Amino acid sequence: MLKQGSALDRYFKISERGSNFSREVRGGFATFFAMSYIVVLNPLILSGADSNGNTLGFTAVAAVTALVAGVLTILMGAWAKHPFALATGLGVNAFVAVTVATNPGLTWPDTMGLVVLAGVTMLILVLTGFRTAVFKAVPDGLKTAIVVGIGLFIALIGLVNAGFVRRLPDAAGTTVPVGLGFDGKLLGWPTAVFVFGLLLTIVLLVRKVKGAILIGIVTSTIISVILEATLHIGPSGGGDTYNPQGWSLVAPSFTGWAAPDLSLIGKANPFGAFEHLGVIGASLLAFVILLSIFFDAMGTMVGLAHEAGTVDEHGNIPDVDRVLQVDALGAIIGGGASVSSNQIYVEAGAGIGEGARTGLASIVTGLLFLVAMFFTPLINLVPFEAVAPALVVVGFMMVSQVGKIDWQDWGIAIPAFLTFSLMPFTYSIAIGLGAGFISYVVIRAAQGRVRDIHPLMWAVAGAFVLFFAIGPIEAALGM
Repeated sequence: MLKQGSALDRYFKISERGSNFSREVRGGFATFFAMSYIVVLNPLILSGADSNGNTLGFTAVAAVTALVAGVLTILMGAWAKHPFALATGLGVNAFVAVTVATNPGLTWPDTMGLVVLAGVTMLILVLTGFRTAVFKAVPDGLKTAIVVGIGLFIALIGLVNAGFVRRLPDAAGTTVPVGLGFDGKLLGWPTAVFVFGLLLTIVLLVRKVKGAILIGIVTSTIISVILEATLHIGPSGGGDTYNPQGWSLVAPSFTGWAAPDLSLIGKANPFGAFEHLGVIGASLLAFVILLSIFFDAMGTMVGLAHEAGTVDEHGNIPDVDRVLQVDALGAIIGGGASVSSNQIYVEAGAGIGEGARTGLASIVTGLLFLVAMFFTPLINLVPFEAVAPALVVVGFMMVSQVGKIDWQDWGIAIPAFLTFSLMPFTYSIAIGLGAGFISYVVIRAAQGRVRDIHPLMWAVAGAFVLFFAIGPIEAALGM
């Protein structure tokens, strides 16, 4: 056991933050289990062909996704000393695959080169202090709204991943976007596993059992493996037909060992897009990527830091510059390795909910990602349904801070509401932030309280106006 006052304890401030070695290890495992799906999902998102018909390759993307996540998460733990984990950002990778890579003439190296340029730009903004200044310029009420919004977002991710809530077809334009289970009914053993895991985790938390979240994940995983081995349920997709009673993405199973394919590293071409799209077109795409990764990470960092209790009385996060530096490197390294920008994951809240408070937990998570490069059973063994209860429970913990918002001040209350409601409704942290920031500036100006608006808030709101107007701008440019 780690002794209080030891060099390791002092370096990570484990005792100072009210944690201990076992909590950090449990938290590291919980975060890994909550995030491991990205190693399977990212290759699916980036599976399309570029304009030349070339693909990145499923196994190569999977291996490099795990490698980059492992390296960056270890760096976050060792350098920034926070229990934050990084991996390829959902939303950014979809934008890269669907919007950027489909431009005529662009190859995958050209596309990933734009991600690298966005990352380099963001690192410059961090090193000059601009990104940290923006963080400090955000009013406390909006920072609280970010925490609440991420809590709702992470809970929705858990409910959707478990199949408890599902998207509904809307061809006729008459249905609501989501509903209970399949056709209004809960179906299948995977959903039953989620419900059992959620109730078990809640009971353990209420009873104050140590390791409640991790126990819930492990127990649900064991049940999932037994069910799959005996009933052969299979995944919900991946074949010619959709199986509504199947596992959300990964059907729990053991697969064989395979040497990792790391051939994608160093393939990005930072200036290739400029040759095909011109300076304006390429710069516009890089700008949209930059805005997304800039504000997604900021919102996630604020939410997780509040949940971990590492925010001081002035609303500041210790070593915030280091956190943002590693996050900026995530875009550079992720793009350079052809797996898209890496960023802080809201699923790290699962580890924080388990008690993680320091970078030691991140090092544990990172090492598990590196091991996952070689042993795919660590990835394929845990289905979404086993992890989703942890996300729902952590979402509750984060949403509980909603009482800190001053609901009598509409200049804060309305932007806060837009922030935390749009994050889950749009499945985007950046969109929620944009709506909150713009409305804050507009309302404060309408109230005649222009002096209360930090100059940087005007700049950020203006940037978000461009972000939301990207469609008309592209249309005007004929893109």
